[in-house]
Amino acid sequence: MAEQLYDEVVDAKPDEEGYERGLGSRQIQMIAIGGAIGTGLFLGAGTAISKSGPSLILSYAVAGVVIFAIMRALGELLTYRPVSGSFAEYAREFLGPFAGYVTGWTYWLFWVVTGMAETTAAAVYVRFWAPDIPQWLSALVFLVILYAANLISVKLFGEIEFWFSMVKVTAIIGMILIGVGVLTLGFSDAGDTASITHLWENGGFFPKGIGATVMTLQIVMFAYLGVELVGVTAGESENPQKTLPRAINTLPWRIALFYIGALVVILSLVPWTEFQPGVSPFVAAFGKIGIPAAAGIINFVVLTAALSSCNSGMYSTGRMLRDLALRGQAPKGLTRLNSHRTPAVAITLSCLLMGLGVLLNALVPARAFEYITSVATVCGLWTWAMILICQIRYRKAWKGGHLPPPSFKAPGGVWASWAALAFLVLVVVLIGLDADNRISLYVFPAWAVLLVIGYQVLKRRSPAAVHAVAHDHLHAGGGDTGTR
Repeated sequence: MAEQLYDEVVDAKPDEEGYERGLGSRQIQMIAIGGAIGTGLFLGAGTAISKSGPSLILSYAVAGVVIFAIMRALGELLTYRPVSGSFAEYAREFLGPFAGYVTGWTYWLFWVVTGMAETTAAAVYVRFWAPDIPQWLSALVFLVILYAANLISVKLFGEIEFWFSMVKVTAIIGMILIGVGVLTLGFSDAGDTASITHLWENGGFFPKGIGATVMTLQIVMFAYLGVELVGVTAGESENPQKTLPRAINTLPWRIALFYIGALVVILSLVPWTEFQPGVSPFVAAFGKIGIPAAAGIINFVVLTAALSSCNSGMYSTGRMLRDLALRGQAPKGLTRLNSHRTPAVAITLSCLLMGLGVLLNALVPARAFEYITSVATVCGLWTWAMILICQIRYRKAWKGGHLPPPSFKAPGGVWASWAALAFLVLVVVLIGLDADNRISLYVFPAWAVLLVIGYQVLKRRSPAAVHAVAHDHLHAGGGDTGTR
């Protein structure tokens, strides 16, 4: 019975999930682009620059190669079986029900806490223009608007995310063009001092040593969180076999332009020693140029980035929660779709928890709230690791003749995935060595305990959902039965 149940689950076609395939190529492309641009770049880069200087560019480049390896591994899995459960579904198929359970709930938690933080952050950004508006009111208005949009249709979600991404992309491209103009033509207040030599002057390219550069890798990886969101859209893409590979293949130039290109320009406009932790390097650089509205422009872009993240959070948590419910690993009521074929109940629950974050932020000190959101980084690392491990298992299965070969092969195969896994382990070690970020390694074990307790309860109430076995192709040759 358990074997039959699991085979039915993993063999389900995307169209049978009940979703509307309403995300076109244009929207998928912009969702993919927007996933690689967030507050980690606009705000977090200031702290990273102060810690490592110009060598931060190298950190973004190295981490970008790893992210591309992860996304190409995900691409193999997505073209093999495009489903909205994505990483959780692949973990369930290739590693067993418990791995799928942990991955699904962990990714859900990642976006819930991210949504809490970003909703609150968006309200803070509004106070730049309207300091008299209560912070809780702005947060509530944003939450209600995005919630309504996610309930109406996936097309509306995609359209909102398209324009959010368009704002971010346009802003960065505009900043890069202005910066290049200052460097080449010498106009503005910064024209006399701006120079590409700032990249190696003031202590060299590694002014604080290679060790300091390595330590920034954890900050850089946090900035890339969310890039995997394109995988969750697989079940609602109009043509996933074409649009998803195209979106993934554009990742290298996106990283080169939006991260490396932007950093090269701003670090050439202003010496790295003038950037301060907690201050947007874009505000500092364009304030030096003499653009009077620089702070307001960046504040608007960062507000857009925060709302984009919250919008993505509602979308992904709803799909992941419903996927868990469909597999018997969450309450059955969460499987319901509304008349617009969106997971209304799952989105509502996730949205209520995001709203709880606004309340928590008002009642507890800021540091306590940081403890909650710090788990997001480790949740993201877990998701990426699961993608890589599942791709390695998938490769083993198709080379053994038990699954069809991928139509979108990842360069480097399993070797690239093993190298990326080693890099993720290094990032976890670096987090442990950094006193400011070590708290995330304390929070995650507590989450793991809750998951284990929840799994034990689930085991008693629904044995079939947790005692199912994986496909026989993973255990060809006898031995391990795959029972979890």
